[in-house]
Amino acid sequence: MNTTKKLKLYGFNNLTKTLSFNIYDICYASTPEQVADYIAYIDERYNAERLTQILTDVAKIIGASILNIARQDYDPQGASVTMLISEEPIMAERLSNTESPGPFPDAVVGHMDKSHVTVHTYPESHPDNGISTFRADIDVSTCGRISPLKALNYLIHSFESDIVIMDYRVRGFTRDVDGRKHYIDHKINSIQNYITRDTKERYQRMDVNVYQENIFHTKMMLREFDLDNYLFGVHSEDIPPREQRRITERVKREMVEIFNGKNVQKGMMLT
Repeated sequence: MNTTKKLKLYGFNNLTKTLSFNIYDICYASTPEQVADYIAYIDERYNAERLTQILTDVAKIIGASILNIARQDYDPQGASVTMLISEEPIMAERLSNTESPGPFPDAVVGHMDKSHVTVHTYPESHPDNGISTFRADIDVSTCGRISPLKALNYLIHSFESDIVIMDYRVRGFTRDVDGRKHYIDHKINSIQNYITRDTKERYQRMDVNVYQENIFHTKMMLREFDLDNYLFGVHSEDIPPREQRRITERVKREMVEIFNGKNVQKGMMLT
């Protein structure tokens, strides 16, 4: 039972809570034809129509009414969707900012104030070494009682996420009935507390938090590595062992560099 005393505010909640959620999908496609097929596959799987559905479900999770949708598929690749949203008149007891995970994609239930949700996709490929990557950037910005962190579980499981990078920040202040300013209205120690245990066990995780500034950062990279999960248009059994090792090194290098945000020198140990 949650016995946390509710904060009584003067007027509206003026805090702005922003979640920036980035995912990366890594693939090895050795020929120009495989690269083109991979980009086409990603472009179709994450087209504007499907991204709109994902953001619609995010709006439901955080209790938002959709006011306007703008979406676009780009040539030659990529897509964007932007939604303007407002908070629904939901019973107060259904709103929760507790440090606990939100729902999965198959259990979306109906919490956001005047704000927006956006997604942009970035498929790309390396011109020489066969590596192709897909990045999706999602920003959920709310002004009101509920935190967008409740949408994390759904987002992680809606994409093929090899690497997940999340930033959460609370900006501004709101006042209580006594005139005292509050720069955050819910307890948070880590973004990880909003992710289910089984999901966390699948990923290597790192936190960088600046508590005094209400800035929270978490990044995750898949622990297990199965080469077949990263090959496009071919199976590992059809590739000679030496070539398998070469491809594995390239894919792991790409993942480690993205996770760490810096290039890895050739010959360094990849973990």
